[in-house]
Amino acid sequence: MKTIVTGGAGFIGSNLCYRLLKLGYEVICIDNLLTGSKKNIADFIKKENFKFIEFDVINPLPSNLKCDVVFHLASPASPNHHSKISYHSLPVETMLVNTQGTYNLLKFCQQKKAKFLFTSSSEVYGNPDITPQKETYNGNVSTTGPRSVYDEAKRFGETITAHFMRNSLVDARIARIFNTYGPRMDLKDGRAVVNLAVQALTNQPMTVYGRGNQTRSFCYVSDMVTGIKKAIFAPRTRGQIINLGNPEELTILQLAKKIQRVTKTDSKIIHEDLPEDDPDKRRPDISRAKKLLSWQPKVSFTEGLKKTLTYFEDALKKLP
Repeated sequence: MKTIVTGGAGFIGSNLCYRLLKLGYEVICIDNLLTGSKKNIADFIKKENFKFIEFDVINPLPSNLKCDVVFHLASPASPNHHSKISYHSLPVETMLVNTQGTYNLLKFCQQKKAKFLFTSSSEVYGNPDITPQKETYNGNVSTTGPRSVYDEAKRFGETITAHFMRNSLVDARIARIFNTYGPRMDLKDGRAVVNLAVQALTNQPMTVYGRGNQTRSFCYVSDMVTGIKKAIFAPRTRGQIINLGNPEELTILQLAKKIQRVTKTDSKIIHEDLPEDDPDKRRPDISRAKKLLSWQPKVSFTEGLKKTLTYFEDALKKLP
């Protein structure tokens, strides 16, 4: 079976490519390397059943490409205002890849009669009024705030995908991905696990925004990849919207203290102003994933964190 993974040189995308290759699928990785890196696919780029194409999916895919399945993961995802790979630094690119790019890929799938999965985000729920967040919740999102270039792009990407689903034009589904962490994360990513872990490992002050009472739910990348794969290959997923994430909820302050304990760092926790529109709560209701996919996270946060810290330690040693 031939598969395409857009954003395949990114964090989750490269882990998905690796899993698909191990399972014997042919994989075409498409990435414009704006936020992805060839380092993430270096271990398998020369494999016979793997092909890398440097390409921006805001343009129509080459018509000679053949595939049975498209996983659409291409998009900047970091909220870090200070990072060159964040959606704040790449606002137009973020909006276009989730909208025009999604439309192009759905038209491609319609022509090729291929299955399609749009990886949306828990950010479509905005700053939620309910917790945990169910797929039926329409969210509480600012259309003009600083995060809207990502949040609203994902929401409109869902709207485009839903049109193709509703009119039976493509065998498509939507996966709403909650916070994910693990090996192949960029050290400059800027999300909470990366920021705090790198600060702890390099004995810098550990930055917590606000009082640190805002919550997040962290899913280890191997569990997330399993969920994404099942969302497209499991029966009865056509036309579905499915939350994928870990329902275990931690405050950011709890996360920082846990990283302190595991790394045995001397770094102290400092507090800075909370960014605008930063969500208060993030916790997925995964009842639908359990029912449709027989899926739930298996890797505990402590176990996943230790594996991730080992990866970060090695990555820091390789920095110039």
